Amino acid sequence: MSYQWSAKKALVTGGASFIGSHIVDKLVARGASVRVVDDLSSGLASNIQHHVDSDGVEFLQGDLRDPGVADRATRGVDVVFHLAADHGGRGYVDLHQYDCSTNLGLDALLVRNVLDNEVGQIVYASSGCIYPLYIQTNPNEIFYLTEDKAGPPYDPDGMYGLAKLAGELTLKALHAEQGLRTASCRYFTVYGPRGVENHAVIAMIARAFLRQDPFEVWGTGEQIRNWTYVTDIAEGTIRAAERIEDGTAINLGTMERVRVMDAVQMVIDMAGYSPQVVTQPDKPTGPYNRVADNSLAKQLLDWEPEVLFADGLRRTWEWYVANKDPDQVREIFDFMLTGRGKAAPAKTGAPA
Repeated sequence: MSYQWSAKKALVTGGASFIGSHIVDKLVARGASVRVVDDLSSGLASNIQHHVDSDGVEFLQGDLRDPGVADRATRGVDVVFHLAADHGGRGYVDLHQYDCSTNLGLDALLVRNVLDNEVGQIVYASSGCIYPLYIQTNPNEIFYLTEDKAGPPYDPDGMYGLAKLAGELTLKALHAEQGLRTASCRYFTVYGPRGVENHAVIAMIARAFLRQDPFEVWGTGEQIRNWTYVTDIAEGTIRAAERIEDGTAINLGTMERVRVMDAVQMVIDMAGYSPQVVTQPDKPTGPYNRVADNSLAKQLLDWEPEVLFADGLRRTWEWYVANKDPDQVREIFDFMLTGRGKAAPAKTGAPA
């Protein structure tokens, strides 16, 4: 499928968010005309303001669930990158099951308007949370999640994972029954600049930035993750639009296996202090062994992550220190661990 972005109008739902804004950056760089719809419940207008100011991006502020918003957002669009969702970090998705369930309705409403307005393509932001929990329990097992392990039997990670799984299956049906070009991208533990404190890496960085002592770690610290840098995720998502049209779901994640406690130590070392590290097994923990196999992405998208975790962590630390004010972070931090909202404002004049 040949793709000339200069001839395309792209909609990014949730495009002022952490991941969405990086996708906007790459679409603008490719020459696409871009519209963003975002209610700014967790995203920041400042993430895309430079594009809006230069007329590179049209910004529609609104909730897709409100009357008329999804219709206005999808009119005249060629492709939709659908990232808008009620979501957060581990604390949020574990403790806000009803809120995460509302994604089922949000996705259905968006799809209805995509069909009504004859949009030709949707790329869906799915998640590693769609994979069965029962196969992700042993941190000592060298184990990678391939796309075919998604089920059945289904055992997704809470209502958030269930809604994402439903979205994937909906897009497969849309292609088979309506001819819509569709693809789903399963994101794995994304981190990087513009991230917020309800996700693990930014929460670790925030604790060290505030020089917390003791330094609290949710779970035993033995959990295995494959944190993936946000620009790699954005690039893979756009390549999915360029190369997949049959509803295929694809893992976007590094295959680096990183133990939570090792990541904690890396952050502490960057901060240059030696706190007592305390584990909290009673806190929301998630699966103990979640790492993507990205072989299919290499095959179909010619994509693999470019940023190693050690390098990405350093970049993220430097961005955080340059952009955050300790008093503002301290004010929001406890709420953000289990809540959902805006990050602390950047320092005046600090780089984005």
